Amino acid sequence: MKIKTGLVLAVASAALAACVSSGPRPLPTASAPAPAGVEGNWADPNGIVSTFQAGTFTTRTTDSNQLLASGTYTNTSPTLVEINMTSLVRNKQSKVNCALVTTSQLNCTSDAGAQFVLTRRS
Repeated sequence: MKIKTGLVLAVASAALAACVSSGPRPLPTASAPAPAGVEGNWADPNGIVSTFQAGTFTTRTTDSNQLLASGTYTNTSPTLVEINMTSLVRNKQSKVNCALVTTSQLNCTSDAGAQFVLTRRS
């Protein structure tokens, strides 16, 4: 009978030892939150980069960082943005409306009817 009791105690001890960790477990790392709204950098298929920052809008070339257009933008809803800008190339003011269709894609239409897509840059 003492052998059975000893064997049960040994198995129970082994089971408890398996439950004890060898130290603190690392906490899971938090991933970066998904971007909200249009704040940040966006690119068109030609590589022109547009930046939305605190109500200010700029568009620059990627090769020389030359400023092509600047202006302001307003969020008219959580997914719609209105841009008022001046093209420095054409010296012309225009308005562009953009729809945030995903967190990484803006579908835009200028007041002249031209349509284009901007993709969020990381």
